Amino acid sequence: MPGKVFTQPRFMTLTSVKAIKVVDFSWYLVSRDEGMASCRKWLFVDFAYCAILTQLRIPRLSYSKAVVLLQIAVLWFLDGLMFGGISLNLARRGGFESSSSSNGLSWTPETFSLMDYVAPLTFGLLSSSGPKAAHLVGQHTVRMSPISTAKINPQGLSFCLAPPDNFILIPVLLNNTHVAELRYSITPLGHDTDNHEKAEVVILTAKDLKAIEQERLDAFQISRPAVATHDSGDYDEYDDDDDTVREPQNAHSTLQTTQSLVHIRLSKPGTVRLDSVIDQSRVQARISYSSAITVVPCPSVEFVDSEPAKDNVRCGGPDSELQLIIRVHGVPPLSLRWLKTINGRREHFLVEGIENNDDQDRGTASTRRGVAQDLNIPLTVSLDTPGTYLYALEEVMDSVGNVVRVGSDGSAGVSGSITQTSTTRSLIVLRRPAVSFKHCGPGSPTSLLIGSEAPLTIAVNEDADQFDSPWEISLRYQPSPDSDGGSKANKRYKPWKKTLKTQGKKRELNWCSGDVLAPETCKVVEKPLPTAEIEWKRIHECSGDTGVSGSLVLRGTPPFQVYYRVQRDDEPPRELSKTFATSRGELTLQPDRSGHYKFTFTQLSDSNYRKVELKGPSIDQVIHPLAGADFVLTQAGNKRRISSCDGDTVSVDVDLRGTGPWNLEMQVVGPRSSENIQVQGIETSRKIIDIPIPKGLDNDGETFEINIVSIEDAYKCKRHVSVPGISVNVRGVKPTVKFYSSGSKRHATVLENEPASLPLRLTGDGPWQIKYRQAEDNRILRTILSNPNDNLVVTQKGIYEILEARSVIADASTYEVKWIPRPSAKLSPHTESIYESHNGSHILPTVCEDTVDYVDLDLKGRPPFQITYNIAQHDTGGTKVIDQPIFNSIQPRTRFQLQTSNPGRMYYEVKQIGDADYPLAKHKNAVIPRSKRLLFEQEISMRPLARFRNRNRMSYCLNDAFTTPDALSTDGTVLLHGTPPFSLKLTIKNLGTSQVDTTSVKIFDHTWKIDLPSYVFKSIGPHLVTIESVHDASNCAPAALDPLSSSIWVDVAETAAIVPFDRRVDYCVGDVTQFQLEGIPPWNIGYRINGKSYTHEAKLSPFSLQQQQPGEFTITSIAHQQKLCKAAIADLRFTVHPLPSAQVGHGKRIFQNIHEGDQAEIVFTLIGEPPFTFTYQRSEPSLKKGGKPVKVLETHTVSRISTNEYSVFSALEGTWTVTSISDRYCRYPNAQPDLGVERQRP
Repeated sequence: MPGKVFTQPRFMTLTSVKAIKVVDFSWYLVSRDEGMASCRKWLFVDFAYCAILTQLRIPRLSYSKAVVLLQIAVLWFLDGLMFGGISLNLARRGGFESSSSSNGLSWTPETFSLMDYVAPLTFGLLSSSGPKAAHLVGQHTVRMSPISTAKINPQGLSFCLAPPDNFILIPVLLNNTHVAELRYSITPLGHDTDNHEKAEVVILTAKDLKAIEQERLDAFQISRPAVATHDSGDYDEYDDDDDTVREPQNAHSTLQTTQSLVHIRLSKPGTVRLDSVIDQSRVQARISYSSAITVVPCPSVEFVDSEPAKDNVRCGGPDSELQLIIRVHGVPPLSLRWLKTINGRREHFLVEGIENNDDQDRGTASTRRGVAQDLNIPLTVSLDTPGTYLYALEEVMDSVGNVVRVGSDGSAGVSGSITQTSTTRSLIVLRRPAVSFKHCGPGSPTSLLIGSEAPLTIAVNEDADQFDSPWEISLRYQPSPDSDGGSKANKRYKPWKKTLKTQGKKRELNWCSGDVLAPETCKVVEKPLPTAEIEWKRIHECSGDTGVSGSLVLRGTPPFQVYYRVQRDDEPPRELSKTFATSRGELTLQPDRSGHYKFTFTQLSDSNYRKVELKGPSIDQVIHPLAGADFVLTQAGNKRRISSCDGDTVSVDVDLRGTGPWNLEMQVVGPRSSENIQVQGIETSRKIIDIPIPKGLDNDGETFEINIVSIEDAYKCKRHVSVPGISVNVRGVKPTVKFYSSGSKRHATVLENEPASLPLRLTGDGPWQIKYRQAEDNRILRTILSNPNDNLVVTQKGIYEILEARSVIADASTYEVKWIPRPSAKLSPHTESIYESHNGSHILPTVCEDTVDYVDLDLKGRPPFQITYNIAQHDTGGTKVIDQPIFNSIQPRTRFQLQTSNPGRMYYEVKQIGDADYPLAKHKNAVIPRSKRLLFEQEISMRPLARFRNRNRMSYCLNDAFTTPDALSTDGTVLLHGTPPFSLKLTIKNLGTSQVDTTSVKIFDHTWKIDLPSYVFKSIGPHLVTIESVHDASNCAPAALDPLSSSIWVDVAETAAIVPFDRRVDYCVGDVTQFQLEGIPPWNIGYRINGKSYTHEAKLSPFSLQQQQPGEFTITSIAHQQKLCKAAIADLRFTVHPLPSAQVGHGKRIFQNIHEGDQAEIVFTLIGEPPFTFTYQRSEPSLKKGGKPVKVLETHTVSRISTNEYSVFSALEGTWTVTSISDRYCRYPNAQPDLGVERQRP
């Protein structure tokens, strides 16, 4: 069983324990009862809770032993807080200081002993005896005992004995009875209950009954998870009849407060009679009618058919049936409930009055005596519908009224499962299978290729039962009598018979025989291999054989693919193929190179067979291809057009094909005439031929055309050629190039890195390819120009030279490019500075803070100027840029303002300079390199400044010197800014006498605590200390002083005093003592209780102090002005007496039950100084044991008692408690508040 299913009910039970604790705690808060009993109970429950939780092994709730111990400690601590075992007073502070409340009332510390610290940790198991203990504790409750009764089987249930446990628990209901002994008798079945000779007497003690109850609870806890997981969805109307069986489990929840339930454990049938029940007070309980109950063996039912269906599987049909036998055992007449489920459809049946009909008279007597019988019931099952059958026995009831549910709820079988138990019979009824050929029949035979196999599909009907698989199918094969090959085919294929099995789990036998459906025959046809008939023909022309052609007749299933091999001379053969869509085709082969060729057909493919060997004819032939010629085109666009600039001839490139040598005839066609040219004996296939330019083409721009007329190969086979000719353009001008200039000046001036356009003049036919270089660089540059007036674009300065363009004019082959210089800045020579070579910085003279200063800059360029510069200041982590301003100027010399508002080291760096030629808006990225930037720096000295760190008032006593009393305090500290040493001037003004004293101090550090031992405070009252001026070593003028931080106040006070309001010498714990305080608050009061010293701080006068400890109380000292000006007190002391206490029943809760005529003794214990006077009362007892009394019945006051114990005897019912007590000095509780202040309970 999974752990989750096993632990969930127990975890829910443990969770309900915490819910009960919440209810118990809520009742404790409402009732305000004494919580020690509940505290002890929950200490044990929480310990058991943690121990059981570790044994359940719930995921994420399993902890180590250390963690479990920590959990127990935390739960015990919470139990103590919740139920009063631990008391916390969060408003009080421990130690040697007394505490105060929000209403101004203070109290002295409580006394503590070792038991006071240990007692809270015991959660009420131990208690302290100090003044913190309760003063009125304990109560005595007396109850009158009522009449006791007992009744066996109070709900009138029927019981029976069933194996394997073979025992039952019979309930006995007790009312107002704490059983000490129970006696009952057992009479065997078949005998009268009045026959005492056969009866067996059994006596059970309270211990025996407790053991039986514990065994019942253990069994109930084990069976409870199984009941909780019962599927509520499978509700049956018959389930209502067995509600009485479950009622004993909930019997305890319906009991009244005075009732209890015990059980008798019975392990054999018979009649049980309750004889007597004796209470713990030895009083015999009254037995209620009826006192006897009959217990018989439980009825049972099962299937006992002698020959059950093998594997629970049957073949369906109208004539199929199954015989089942049901055996019933019990006291007749019996009733039986059973159900039938066929393919998920359920039917319920009830059979009543089952008994032996042949012996009815004896059956009636047997029923009265409870004798059980065995009866057999036949059940015939019809199997006419295929599917899943389930027969289940549900319930059997005997004549006594015992109802027994047997078997399951019949849900099995709905999903097709097979159940075969003593109370269920299930079987599967199968449908008859049917088979036939698939995708094959008389009109659609299956094709079979030679040398391969053809699959045949046999299908079983879709509604056949898979449970009946695998099926055995018988096949027969008969060769076709009209197959190709005649008798050879008959020898190759022989008839046969086989039995095949379909896929599935092998079974020992098949249940049902099936049917054969159409088509029941399948014809298999063998496909022949493809073949071809091939006829070769030679192709002959003037030069000889030029190729071959083949005629093909193909047999098979188109399309066809013919594979053939071609081999020239000794070259490797080439494998080729051609596809034909029909059964006839032509194949023509004419190679473009001459040689000895061999053509062979190798393989043939159709739609059924791939690459079948083809033994076709081969042909050998020497082939001479026909001659041909064409012009070789240039790669620049493959244009058939060329130009001629000089000379009498023009060169053309010709490509020749065929067998050489060749004779070529060409024709030159001019504007006015044409001429044929013969070129004889060309040996190579690629030839450059010079063609003369026709005479008379003197004008520039005239054209003529060159054509190929015919070609003749080595076999004297002449062919005319029809290819496009080439057009020749005759030019009379040579290409030239030169730099252009308006005069002899060939140079240009541009901005830095800006492109410069150098003008050119070109002659000839464009486009032109130009080579040039820069004089400072030996690299050769190239460019292509298309315009005779084009420009050469360059981006670098220097002299540029043209190297090649067919013809170059020497005196105009160079051009110079110059850059406009960028603007720059430097310090004016009149500016005072020191140049530092290691970082290239100019150091300016030091100035004071807020002093106006500047430098002069000399600028080069075209105004107006723009200067971007960085301003940085030295910081603790390095140099920090604080600003990046832009400075504008229209003059070459400008005055640059310096920043002196912030003391420290200032750095200035010129980052960018712009002018009219190089404006910053267009050259944002043109930053001056760091090595070339103008740098200058200056030291700014701080103005001296002094102020107090804080404005806290300082306190001194009369005649004290003006020095710092506390070395750790920051009061009276002066902070100085500047360059030490400092000269500080102070004034001290006494407001009471208007006297002003002035003093000067020399300080060598940046902080100074007031230390003026020569100045002594001569009068009380406030004094004002003011900083008048400060100077440092920089000789800079001091900064303006802040009026708020340049002065502090000093308070000078006299000695404090304390006076009591009255002169009493005896007080009680909880009384409030009041004192009048003189001086300036706050006051620090010192006092001593029983020789132990304490201190308390008071902020108001008068001062009230509540006494918390008994003993001698003495005021020792008082101080004010932050514990200064302390005065000793010698004659202020009094005595504090403890409060008296009273206990009922020695401080415990006593519950006593008495009968009519008896008396109970109630004992009162008195603690304190006699004589005592106390008041007690009798109240109605609470309905809940340990609860608060409900109504007061009587109240009495007893006076002048000199002993510590007093007793009262009473025969009345009620709860006795003490409400007040007083001794010689004190009373508890107080009659009225003292001095108008509500007295708190210590």
